[in-house]
Amino acid sequence: MAMEGIIKAICVSDVRGVQKHSVESAHFKTGWGIEGDAHGGDWHRQVSILSYEKIEQFNDLGADVGYGDFGENLVVEGIDLRKLPAGALLRCGEVVLEIKQIGKQCHTHCRIYEKMGDCIMPREGVFARVIHDGIVSAGDKMEIDIPDNTPIRAAVLILSDKGAAGQRKDESGPIIKKMLEESGYSIEDELMLPDEQSEIEAALINLADRQQVNLILTSGGTGFSRRDVTPEATLAVARRNAPGIAEAIRAYSMQITGRAMLGRGVSVIRGKTLIVNLPGSPKAVRESLEYILPYLKHGIEILKGEAAECAAKEGL
Repeated sequence: MAMEGIIKAICVSDVRGVQKHSVESAHFKTGWGIEGDAHGGDWHRQVSILSYEKIEQFNDLGADVGYGDFGENLVVEGIDLRKLPAGALLRCGEVVLEIKQIGKQCHTHCRIYEKMGDCIMPREGVFARVIHDGIVSAGDKMEIDIPDNTPIRAAVLILSDKGAAGQRKDESGPIIKKMLEESGYSIEDELMLPDEQSEIEAALINLADRQQVNLILTSGGTGFSRRDVTPEATLAVARRNAPGIAEAIRAYSMQITGRAMLGRGVSVIRGKTLIVNLPGSPKAVRESLEYILPYLKHGIEILKGEAAECAAKEGL
């Protein structure tokens, strides 16, 4: 895999949902994106990037697309971007981008898909945040840096009909975020969704497969109510079971209240991502995390391939 490439094109647009046009150079603003581009903002997909070679391969099939037609901000020659991991750094002079997502889900078909029956952006597009600003020009060199010993990447997903509708303040999310950060985790995304199984499944898949987070903690939707479908959504996207974590949460909580037996939360693995359902109440969230956090890192490091099984330490 090449670790160095050339910026072939820089593309921007002042509104979303349209093709972008090429510019000779652009100002990349820390925590925002490209100055003047509609996709700038405080989110994880500030800058979209495609490999020049992938565009050319698509054109060889008769696509006849130009720079910016996929809505991409940067076209880079010499790097197979799709093979880079989330967390990789892209350096262009003073500008530093951090890859936050690989690929995307398209909810509507663009004109390219309508013509070709295919579009490369959902599987080949790479999305990044600007972590150091500066000017980038067409023809500049791009270098790849894959850091060692990066923090564990985590996401928080709150499930609540009333919370998603703005009728109830979320108190569990801030607790989860604070406790994770205090334990050295990097919070990559925070979402609040209604109790709709299809939406929960889509969010879990996106966080695990595209944003490549190592840990997803959910809160809410684990009770007996008809709308409590978080366990079902979690099991639907699972590739392997990891029941011990959910069992430990219930066993510990049972020492505090017998009602803990009514919790239906599960814990599973999807690829290299651990997904754990926490209860919905702030008190139960805090108690659960205080109990399981000291043990999670080792399991996640094994998933990432950074640690070996160490049964002797716990006498297992």
